[in-house]
Amino acid sequence: MAIDDDDRPRPKLIHQIGQDLSLLSLDDLNERIAALEGEIERLKTEAAKKRASRDAAASFFKS
Repeated sequence: MAIDDDDRPRPKLIHQIGQDLSLLSLDDLNERIAALEGEIERLKTEAAKKRASRDAAASFFKS
């Protein structure tokens, strides 16, 4: 019994900055947008933590 392409697991989404997007479907593009927006939020959260740590250290050493 042959497996339909729709039944096969989809490969994990991998996005490379600058890659050709012309072959992606609208659903693929929307999935990538959502994934990248999530990654942006994760980066902003980590940057805020590091900024707070740096500011606390700077405040400590100024005293």
